[in-house]
Formats: sequence, structure tokens, C-alpha cells
Amino acid sequence: MTSPRLIITDALGRRQVPVDKPLLNLGRRSESDIRVSGVGVSRHHAEIVSENGTFRLRDCGSKFGTYINGERTIGERVLAHGDRIRLGETEDTEILFLLDDEDDDDEASRERSAVSAATELRHMAALLEGLRALGSGRVLDDVLTLVLDSAIETTGAERGFIMLANQEGRLEYKLGRAQGHVTLSGRTFATSRKIPENVFATGTQMIVEDLMDEGLAALHTGTVALGIRHVLCAPLRLVRYVERAEERSEEKMIGVLYLDSRERGALRSQATRAALETLSAEAAVAIENARLYREALERAKLDQELRVAAAIQRSLLPPAHRSGRFFSTAGTSVPCRSVGGDFFDYVDLSSGQFGFILGDVAGKGAPAALLAAAVIGMFGAEASYQSGAAPLVTRLNQGLFRRGIEARFLTAFYGMIGADGTLTYSNAGHNPPLLVSAHGVRRLETGGLVLGLFADAVWEQEDVALSPGDVIVAFSDGVSEALNEANEEYTDDRLIACVQAHRDHPPQALLDGVVADLRRFCGAATPNDDVTLVVVRYEGMT
Repeated sequence: MTSPRLIITDALGRRQVPVDKPLLNLGRRSESDIRVSGVGVSRHHAEIVSENGTFRLRDCGSKFGTYINGERTIGERVLAHGDRIRLGETEDTEILFLLDDEDDDDEASRERSAVSAATELRHMAALLEGLRALGSGRVLDDVLTLVLDSAIETTGAERGFIMLANQEGRLEYKLGRAQGHVTLSGRTFATSRKIPENVFATGTQMIVEDLMDEGLAALHTGTVALGIRHVLCAPLRLVRYVERAEERSEEKMIGVLYLDSRERGALRSQATRAALETLSAEAAVAIENARLYREALERAKLDQELRVAAAIQRSLLPPAHRSGRFFSTAGTSVPCRSVGGDFFDYVDLSSGQFGFILGDVAGKGAPAALLAAAVIGMFGAEASYQSGAAPLVTRLNQGLFRRGIEARFLTAFYGMIGADGTLTYSNAGHNPPLLVSAHGVRRLETGGLVLGLFADAVWEQEDVALSPGDVIVAFSDGVSEALNEANEEYTDDRLIACVQAHRDHPPQALLDGVVADLRRFCGAATPNDDVTLVVVRYEGMT
């Protein structure tokens, strides 16, 4: 005795509908006997006609077609037990036609589970593709859990695990699960790596129906010792499809899905293998997108941290311009990355002098920025206690060695200007600043080695008499060595010419003129170093 019915699985769950009337309507209309929503489903899409114990599926002129077992039906077709029905292009709704009194058998159930799981994974992959910058950092773990649970349910395996390839192309264990949605403890899986590594290397699914029968026990003693007899291992192969036929699709192995069981032959059916192949194909896309998703989250977090670091670094620098009783200044520092290793600072000394420093830490990015911040702190602590420029530079060098900062050095220039126009300076391996006066341009070179190389290094200082209107321009090598699109350097000569052209301007106007000229020279070239400038003008006694 037959009991015809439809097993319908959709977003609302799984339900059973008896085919107990001569005509059953399927479509998008609310009054349909079986309402199906989705892409390409017509209002009155199809009918199931019952006559003398025979059941026919009839397409009602739908635009996107009616399918039985993936094949489009023209007109009508007799339904057989186990036929899968699809309306239009939607894969969100699964319809299974059954005739026998027994519920759908294990193989049909597994195929349906695989289709449902693959659909869920496909939707998740599409979602992750569009939302990589949002959501939870645990998304990869959630996808791996879903894949394993779906695979175990689809195949009837007792347990399984996923291994993914690292950056060096070696397999790493990621997650193990058992029946009943149980996560296996530990960071390894008690089984031989030979089968997973062979599947990963060849890209071919491997099924072992019985390790004992096939003479493989000697090669997999650890697995056999656990009582494991049956193994199914599938490659996780990522295929990115191309838009044009003449282009080659991109294919990449990202890992393996391993399942096993103690029961002999539990995973051997062809339906199970086909179901797992469908599942693993969609799983590969979902896993890869989840991994890219997590990487995007990590990059976004790093970008945010760098933005905060850049804001902190800017706050450590003094105001861009300031003036005192006998001087006026302007300064700027533009890192080529989010944060940089250039710095400058000002200090009002107890002697009545005005002190200023400009430095350049070797290297770029966060390590250089951290050392620059440390030096600014040391400078602020030491400047008020040192009567000369050379002693201050010496104390900074000692501070670097006292803190044990290895393989890091920096150049620096420190100057002190008094109300009487005396400039006392010491140059620690830095680009010699320009002293521009009515008599021309000279370079301020007196000093010594860079800071951080030798603990007992000695620096000299020089006193220079300034006249009202004299200008000191200190700069990092990111200015003179800036490159344009033709890979040409800006050079000291261009800088000197620009400074002389703006010599009579206030410090901020002079600085703006140099920056504008530098930008015109570089054009669209990517900055290759931090750019820092400090302009100090001696205004004379008032």
C-alpha cells in the first residue's frame, strides 16, 4: 500500500504534505496548495495530477521551468519514488516525492542533507564575500563547525576533522567533531596523517572501506588501534569561476575533510560519496571566505590601532608654530605610513633660551614610531637639566643604551637660541640644517656620530652668532631624498633654492612654500620616507 506525499524542506523547516487530492497546485500564490517562494517561481508554477494511482508533475508554462532530479520537464512527467522537484531557479526549497510507506531511506536522506547543507554553506559563503569587514572574529570557527556537523550528518560518520593549509602549504589541524554536535578536545586528532596528506597532495577523494581488508593496517597502526575501520577523506578544493570562457578558472587546494567510523562499510554508498562531494565543494568556498573574512577583521583592527597610534604620535608633537620674545618657529612632520620615525620638539629653558630638536629614527612604521616617542620623552626630561647642546645629546645616547634598545639608532639635531642671538647646537649624524642669512647659506655640521651605536661616543657643539632675520631650516632626509615619478631626488640644491626664495617670509609661510614645492616635484609618486621640517627665525632683541 502506497502513501504518496511530499517532503518539503525550506526556511521554515521540514514538513510533510500528503498528495491526497486529484490536483495539487504549486506556486507563489497565497492560495496555492503548496506555496513556494524564491527566485524564478511563478504564481501558478506547476501541478501534481493524480489519476488511477499514477502521479504526474505538470509545468504550467512557468518562465524559469520545472525540474525533476535536475532535469527540466517539458509539459508533464510521471513521478517516481524519491524524485526531487525544483521550481524555477530557487534552491531554498527542497521538495521530495515519496510513494512507499517507509520514510525516505538513508541514502535519500543523506542526499537531501547534503543539498540542504551545501545550500546553507553557499549562502554563508555569499554573505561572507560581501561582509568581510563586519561581524565576529569567530566566524571561521563557526563555519568549520557547520561543515563538520553537516558532513557527519550527511554520511553517518562517527567523527571527523578538518585540516587547512598554512602559508607554507602544510596541513594544520583546525577542528574535530563527533556525532551529536560534540567538539573533540585537544589540538590534534588521534589518527594517521598519511591519508589526509595523500588526499591533499593528489586532490583526489579517498575511501577505505576496511583498513584490515585492504592490507593497510600496517601503514595506519594508530588508526586501527582505535578500532577505526572505515575512512573517507575529501579534498577541500576552491574553484573560482571566471566570467569568460577563454579564461582559465582558478583552482586551489585549501585543506581536507576527514571522516571515519568503527563500523565496516558505513560510508561506502555511492550516494554518500556524491553527497560529500557536493558538500565539500561548497564548504571550500565558505571556509575560504570565512578565512578572508577573519583576515579582513584583523586588518581592520590593525588599521584602527594604527589610526589611534597616529593620533597619539601627533599629540606628542608640539604645536605647528609658535613665537617667543626673540624667535618664531614652524614645524611639520608627515609620516609615509600611518606612523613614522621622525620627530621634533621645542623646549623653553630655565636660562631663558629656546631649545628645539629634530630627529630621524632608522626604519619606518610602528617600531620607529615607538622609539621616536621614547626619545621625545627622554628629551623632555633631560633638556631642562643640561646647560649645553652636546651634553644633552650625550644624555640621549646614554638613555638609549640604558634601556637596552638594540639594533636601533637615530640621527638628531639639537639647537639652543638665546635672546642675544647666540645659537649653540650639536649635530648627531643628522642632515646638516641650513642657516640662511644675509651673507648666504651655511650648513650646521658640528657634532658627532648618530645616537644609539656607541655607549661612550662624544659629541661637540658650536656657538654661532645670529643676526635678526636669520633663519635655521632643519629637515629630515625624507625631504632632500624625496623621489618623483622618474625616480629623481629632490636634492639639497632644490631645497636651498626654495628656502632662499622664501627667506624673507615668516617661518610658517617659508615652511608652506617648501612643502608645496616638494609636492609639485614628487607629483603622484608614492612617498618613500617621512617628511619633517622645522623652521626657526631669530627676530632679535625687543
